[in-house]
Amino acid sequence: MSDSMTRTRFGDLTLERNILRNSFVWMTLGLAFTGIVAWGVSNSPGLLRTLVLNRFLFYGLVFGQLGAVWFLASRVLKMSPAAAAATFVGYSGLTGVTLSVIFLVYTSGSIASVFFITAGMFASLAFLGYVTKIDLTRMGSYLAMGVIGLVIASVVNIFLRSDGLGWIVSLAGVAIFSGLTAYDVQKIKALSARFGSEVDEGNYLRLSIYGALQLYLDFINLFLHLLRLTGRRR
Repeated sequence: MSDSMTRTRFGDLTLERNILRNSFVWMTLGLAFTGIVAWGVSNSPGLLRTLVLNRFLFYGLVFGQLGAVWFLASRVLKMSPAAAAATFVGYSGLTGVTLSVIFLVYTSGSIASVFFITAGMFASLAFLGYVTKIDLTRMGSYLAMGVIGLVIASVVNIFLRSDGLGWIVSLAGVAIFSGLTAYDVQKIKALSARFGSEVDEGNYLRLSIYGALQLYLDFINLFLHLLRLTGRRR
């Protein structure tokens, strides 16, 4: 196997391929783009008013966001590298648009503080998933069932409007996405160890985008559930 198949050169610096590292890079870029879009929309009264008052537009964006993440998660390994990257960036932007409404509900200081708390928790959980010798594979099915339960409970609470159920859902969400963070990091680490030095450039990017999407979803959901639990409302 040639050196060009296993390493990437930047000037005189040679980096071995690492899918996990590249997944974190893409996740960070996605989060940054989401934050920029959310902040920009929240500071545009006209856009924000249109988004809030036009329910058809808002729910269209929400369903577009869900469609994008479903399409990317199911098709990323079959898409061209450019299409996979563009879809991930587009999904990050759509998420930023829909998340902009949180600035109407919570104070900017509260959003910032919860974001940094989330970042600290995420980093700790990611480190745990990276270094632990415990096989977290068996957790996957239980965590997936937990996510389905969260979705069902959240839909039910749209009609019940129960503060108690909302608090329970958010608490469970923090626990479930904390577990998913450690689980996904261990899974991507294993993927990196198995394929990182053997795939071509195209598949290296596809696998990195796949990993970035899992980590991005873990971070966003952890952030939102923590915000509902601890955020200071306007």
